[in-house]
Amino acid sequence: MRTLKVTTAVATASVSVALLAGCGGDSGGESKPFDGQSADDIAAKAVEATQQAKSLHMKGDTRLEDGSTVTIDVSVDQEKNCQGTIGTGEGKADVRHTDATLYLRGDAQYWRSALKQQPDAAQEMAPKLRDKWVRMPANDAATAGVCDKQGFIAAMDEDKSERQGMKRGDTTEVGGEEALELTKKGSAGENLALYVATEGEPYILKTTTEGGENPGSVTFSDYNKPVSPEQPPADQTVDMKELAGEQRA
Repeated sequence: MRTLKVTTAVATASVSVALLAGCGGDSGGESKPFDGQSADDIAAKAVEATQQAKSLHMKGDTRLEDGSTVTIDVSVDQEKNCQGTIGTGEGKADVRHTDATLYLRGDAQYWRSALKQQPDAAQEMAPKLRDKWVRMPANDAATAGVCDKQGFIAAMDEDKSERQGMKRGDTTEVGGEEALELTKKGSAGENLALYVATEGEPYILKTTTEGGENPGSVTFSDYNKPVSPEQPPADQTVDMKELAGEQRA
């Protein structure tokens, strides 16, 4: 399964891709929901519906190749407004994206992990980052991750071969909603499952990966609910570009 590189700013792009990479399939089956439709057709409609949704909330985790765990609990909309929390290992950070700017407020462990390639910088910058919202550059790579709804949905469907050969399963319940389970055995032996809403729009409600190098799961809810993050107060905000400039001076 394809996994995006975790950036030092935010380690969530990998969550969206690693947990969504197995969407699709073309095996048929008999079930009342989506009567007469193949797994391939259902998965394609689920991806399209999720792309068209104005907003959603996603919550989940995945394990990366190095054994660390990435977690996410974020609401995001089509305009890249987002708010919630992300985690890397034992570290955690609040995240907001509004007015084309990404803000992160991480705990000490989060910033130690984010700056682990620069231990001297981490030691000097940590006190300046404590309890502060760090304003990231508008073109930072992180904005193509958790706060880019369309980007991570497109990434999950980039390799069409990964969404071929799924099978229809039984209906079950995800977050109080009825869902049809689609399953597939991955190329590395992992078990992939995609849960699609059977009522209303066929939104993706959950994906799971069991076994393999990147096990984990993510749930999707609160479709089309407004996402209105507030801009952090100026006296609680520091600029990453300015801090980086001070480090080089």
